Amino acid sequence: MKVFRLARDKHATPLSGKGAARFGARWNPVGVELIYTAQNRSLAMAEVAVHLTLATLPDDYMMITIDIPDDIKCKHLTEADLPVDWQEFPHPASCQEIGRRFVSENKFAILMIPSVVTQGDYNVLINPNHKDFPRISITAMEKFPFDRRIFR
Repeated sequence: MKVFRLARDKHATPLSGKGAARFGARWNPVGVELIYTAQNRSLAMAEVAVHLTLATLPDDYMMITIDIPDDIKCKHLTEADLPVDWQEFPHPASCQEIGRRFVSENKFAILMIPSVVTQGDYNVLINPNHKDFPRISITAMEKFPFDRRIFR
């Protein structure tokens, strides 16, 4: 499976989950490493764009293509599996608990979870502490300039 991550150049590599652990996010509390990716480039862009304005738009984003071998175990959640408040902003602790439990149980390397930003698409979360993580690799990195019309 190919997945995509949009990150600023200085944070593009290595894949570690340390940034997510430092600040926490929707699917992980502070202290829990998790790598956020998306099932397509458009979703990767949308997930980043919701946090930006034209005034804060950096010009150093990289689109990272990541290969996850098909035989790596994946847990797949649907909206029915999520708490009723999963789409709220700011994100609720109930969502962070899902990621914390996913990482601490360490049964799967991958968690596919619905996107709040783009209904019908999935984010693909990677557990960097799983035994299969070393088999996951970056296959491409390319500059990704945002089309400024998105922010008008």
